[in-house]
Amino acid sequence: MQKLLIVDDNKQITSILEEYAKKEGYNTIIALDGEQAIELFNKENPDIILLDVMMPKKDGFTVVREIRRTSNVPIIMITARGEDFERIMGLEIGADDYIVKPFSPGEVMARIRAVMRRIVREDTKPQVFTYDNLTISLDDYSVTIDNKKISLTKKEIEILWTLATSNKVFTRENLLDIVWGQDYFGDTRTVDSHIKRLRAKLEEHDHPSWDIKTIWGVGYKFEVKSNEKK
Repeated sequence: MQKLLIVDDNKQITSILEEYAKKEGYNTIIALDGEQAIELFNKENPDIILLDVMMPKKDGFTVVREIRRTSNVPIIMITARGEDFERIMGLEIGADDYIVKPFSPGEVMARIRAVMRRIVREDTKPQVFTYDNLTISLDDYSVTIDNKKISLTKKEIEILWTLATSNKVFTRENLLDIVWGQDYFGDTRTVDSHIKRLRAKLEEHDHPSWDIKTIWGVGYKFEVKSNEKK
């Protein structure tokens, strides 16, 4: 039975979500603050985390950052209505999706199913890609250039993987659907901001034989000097 860690300081919310999650077949674990969330994450090794942003002791952003140091477990963040910066921040630091309050428990379960379906699909694909001095591994979510590890977020790695493993141009909408999922309701500016940060990190290392190219009016592609991949 898969484990779902629910993190929220509102006991009424955790009680309702726990009831629905159990009907979905999840073994639920409840944390009422950020410190307890980290403690239970380390102890229970959950398969997915539902995480509120505003919490005592440690907020949701801090919890995500700490978890992402060691794990790529799926994380869905719960944010306040109208707080766009919370949604953007959560995705930038490694959350897989977000849900806006107030929400229906049914919507939450649908988002959980969507994220878990993406994980299953990803697990069926080849997990390592190499071209010239670049290596991307989805086994441990690592990227190296000239054997030097590059510090990228989960979403940045998934974008680079998507572009590098296909010799085609991806529109922003394509990338949004592939990386964030068709159930994600964000806009294409999310893709642009992630690409901008990804490029900045890659530019710190020499990679003359490949790059991420903008195709104006269309989207992005992984550009190589030769069509042959080593």
